[in-house]
Amino acid sequence: MAEHNQQKRNSLLQLASLGVAAGAGMISPSSFAAPGPKAALTAAQALELLKEGNARFIADRPESVVQGKQRRLDLARSQTPIAVLVSCSDSRVPPELLFGRGLGELFIIRNAGNTVDTVALGSIEYAVTQLNVPLIVVMGHERCGAVDAAVSVVEKQTAFPGSMGRMVEPIVPSVLEARAALGSKHTHDELLDASVKRNIQRVVKRLRESEALLLEPLRAGKLMIVGARYDLDDGRVEFLEA
Repeated sequence: MAEHNQQKRNSLLQLASLGVAAGAGMISPSSFAAPGPKAALTAAQALELLKEGNARFIADRPESVVQGKQRRLDLARSQTPIAVLVSCSDSRVPPELLFGRGLGELFIIRNAGNTVDTVALGSIEYAVTQLNVPLIVVMGHERCGAVDAAVSVVEKQTAFPGSMGRMVEPIVPSVLEARAALGSKHTHDELLDASVKRNIQRVVKRLRESEALLLEPLRAGKLMIVGARYDLDDGRVEFLEA
């Protein structure tokens, strides 16, 4: 038992030293499996970790993440997530699994259609200004039901009951822009996928250009905002902008 406890302490000390070294630029992001509460990453390093995690997910080689008792205790006092994920609520799109990340690593805002309302924006601003998160990823996905509903509103004048209609309203301009770009000849699937991408791009553009609390860290190079699309079939996350 004593030997087991010593091995556990050694493992925790090694993890802590990796976090410090990564923050100082002494090791590459690929060597950095799970940042501890004190780790400090650049936006580029955080983005590389997400890309590497998704590559492992696609290859069915998930890496063990730190999520045991000690990790919970460390995070109970503070958090330093490496990225904000604005993602769809779709049950097939769980960000931690897609990117191979563990407890305390992703600050996630999820809603149908990965749009940004007042609550979502406040959450993003909190993560950036209070937690110093260096990276925001706006991630849509293939065959998104919320975007498909907005396509139906545009193409068929469908009216959805309750709050569902108001939920898809912010996506409608993306569908209109996508349809105009495609021209008169397009399939439903082509319009849907183009609308998914345009919806991502519109949210990224809004966050980059019109949200005051995000402008200064963007100008200072302390924050990166990128768009991404998840493919349901092959598991790949395509980053639309880097």
